[in-house]
Amino acid sequence: MAVFPAFGPGANVRQLTTEEGVTMRVVIEGSGPDVVFIPGGDATADGYSQIFGHLTDRYRCISYDPRGAGETTAPPPPWTMADYARDCAAVIDAICDGPAVVCGLSLGGLVTQATAIDFPEKVRLAIPMGTAAYIDGFTRDWMQAEIDLRRAGIVLPEYFLAPHYAPYAFPAKALGDPELWAQIKASYTERFRDRDPTDTIEQWQACLDFDCRDALGTCPVPFEVISFSEDVQTPPDMCRVVSDLAMHGRFHEIEGLGHVSMVRHRPEAVAAKILEILQAR
Repeated sequence: MAVFPAFGPGANVRQLTTEEGVTMRVVIEGSGPDVVFIPGGDATADGYSQIFGHLTDRYRCISYDPRGAGETTAPPPPWTMADYARDCAAVIDAICDGPAVVCGLSLGGLVTQATAIDFPEKVRLAIPMGTAAYIDGFTRDWMQAEIDLRRAGIVLPEYFLAPHYAPYAFPAKALGDPELWAQIKASYTERFRDRDPTDTIEQWQACLDFDCRDALGTCPVPFEVISFSEDVQTPPDMCRVVSDLAMHGRFHEIEGLGHVSMVRHRPEAVAAKILEILQAR
């Protein structure tokens, strides 16, 4: 069982090395206006493979492994959200034909916001999904607990990985589907089995340190914020703060989906919302 579904046969995989010494694995598929997709925490470009399948007939879809995941290598941590934004800007400069649409989930949603704020001339539209202007409440306590657990040297046993992480990613109805659960269980076990704890610590700490509440109000880039009604990690009200604070913000909520429903559960629903937003622009 692959960690993520495969990209289409037309996907082009490249290596990109930035001036800061970050070497990223970049995946490009399709033709048309450029849309850059930024993965969430602990995830690689492959998490967007099913989304690409719905968009590449109209758009040139681009994604990459971020610092701390997949085949990308980077200078030693700590890493900040500003570092992640510079990496995204470097991808836009090297791959895209001018300013691009930038879309990201979770950590990728924060990077989407940071890139729009720090490099507004490179981003014509920001689509952060499952995101926050500042992480607080339950989400902060949960993420801090995960970081502290790893710093204490505790390693979750293999049999506990999928039952632990999947409820944070998928809604109850998805987990209650025996066929889908079998896929999720195999995928999440493989994905987290050999995950370097330092990479998780550094990625998640960058998220907890990020606060763009003040900057959103002066960012000229339009924001189309996507939330999911059954999202435990970033509930809709947390996402709504981003659209409310943005100078040009609009809020969307997709019913019945969880934080990572774009993989295996309901990728067509997430792709349809992204396509609706893109076609309206």
